[in-house]
Amino acid sequence: MVTTAQTIIISGYYGSHNSGDEAVLKSILTALEEESRQAGITIKPVVLSSDPTWTQKMYGVEAVPRMSLGEVRRAIKNSDGLISGGGSLLQDATSPKSIPYYLAILKLAQWAGKPTFVYAQGIGPVQRKIFYPMIRSVFQRCEYVSVRDEQSAALLGTMKLKRPVVKVVPDPVMGLPLPAGSELHKAAFETDMDKIPIVGVSVRYWDKERRDLTAIADGLKRLAAERRVHLRFLPFHLPDDEQASRMVMDLLGDIRGTGSLVSMCDQVTDPQQMLLEVSRCSLMIGMRLHSLIYAASHQVPPLGISYDPKIDHFLSRVGSQPVGTTEALDGQKLANESMRLLDQRSQWIESQGAAIALLKSEARLPAQHIVNYLCRKG
Repeated sequence: MVTTAQTIIISGYYGSHNSGDEAVLKSILTALEEESRQAGITIKPVVLSSDPTWTQKMYGVEAVPRMSLGEVRRAIKNSDGLISGGGSLLQDATSPKSIPYYLAILKLAQWAGKPTFVYAQGIGPVQRKIFYPMIRSVFQRCEYVSVRDEQSAALLGTMKLKRPVVKVVPDPVMGLPLPAGSELHKAAFETDMDKIPIVGVSVRYWDKERRDLTAIADGLKRLAAERRVHLRFLPFHLPDDEQASRMVMDLLGDIRGTGSLVSMCDQVTDPQQMLLEVSRCSLMIGMRLHSLIYAASHQVPPLGISYDPKIDHFLSRVGSQPVGTTEALDGQKLANESMRLLDQRSQWIESQGAAIALLKSEARLPAQHIVNYLCRKG
């Protein structure tokens, strides 16, 4: 039995006020806390953050600057292990610097003799083959590697990773609970007009010509012309998604004559509060992966617009497929699919309920493994 607190470093894209990544962190912290409580041990998390002061205030945990080599090394030296994840950390689509950074953090822990764990990561795309042996070298020294989809596992297979056995688990956010005491607030929540269905909308900048956002606005306008709905824009990454949302709202124009409503959720950075917003919806139209995960985890049908294979991979796990891509999206199809899911929400919940329950349960597996490891080694 472990009698002293086990200090675990958590490395990821945290402290940048991205609701999706913050949801991953909150999910990991929650799972570790609950699993360690059941095991009768204490885990002290230390988060590597872009904004340590904010992270400490938001989660009540210790945090250090993720880009300060001296502070990161000291934190690792004084720890009992390091978690890398979750999210899409090891990819070179957004920057060639991401993979070397996250591998270097893992390597620092391994050099210090600390056990390392990869927690439900989405691996790839890795376009530069020079990174393959680097990833393999670091991962084969990890005590545990889990990824959030079969495609990530297959990519590691092409890198000829032999050890450890790669586990495929759901995204950690599938296990994120609503904030305490929120069920009564959720039940009492009403729109300003006779409880018309709320359609959540999560958009982001992607196509440089903004053709994707123009098509989304066209689809939403068609939907509002056919149904009285409350279009509720939910920005997941501030301030960019807020700006993208305002652009779509401007393209919509004044739709009050249709009997529909348009609003935007302002300045929500707490992932559980955003989860509560999504849980109130009857449908979630999303470009952000975690908007779709939030929705499915709380039985809100997700309607995804794909800009990355990770969107397709997740939707396939809940019996769905994208309504279109950022390169090819038809506004009429978006409106039609939205109306279909609004009409068939109960059928969707019935058909996907068992799969969603299993994903929520399996999202805890990495935390269980890490806590069991600490118990054995303690």
